[in-house]
Amino acid sequence: MLFHPLGEDNMNEKKLARDELIGQKVTIKDCSDPEWNNTTGVIIDETKNMFLIEVDEKRKKIAKKIAKFQFEVDDEKIIIDGSKILYRPEDRIKKIR
Repeated sequence: MLFHPLGEDNMNEKKLARDELIGQKVTIKDCSDPEWNNTTGVIIDETKNMFLIEVDEKRKKIAKKIAKFQFEVDDEKIIIDGSKILYRPEDRIKKIR
């Protein structure tokens, strides 16, 4: 498995950030609220500033700007800083280059 740390400019991170995130399995990493650290769930909705994540059959909201999010795509772990994706989902495609 490959691991791309946050801040490394790679095409997979950018491609994922421009893609649909609803339905993706996500693990919260390095969150300013320690209760969220290493929580895994599925993104079920997204706004400009928040993800709605289903965790253990419960829906929880988390602000994007307070955490780094780890996604697993094609056996590759990709971490995205939530502050880099503070866009409405429909705007990410245009704004992330």
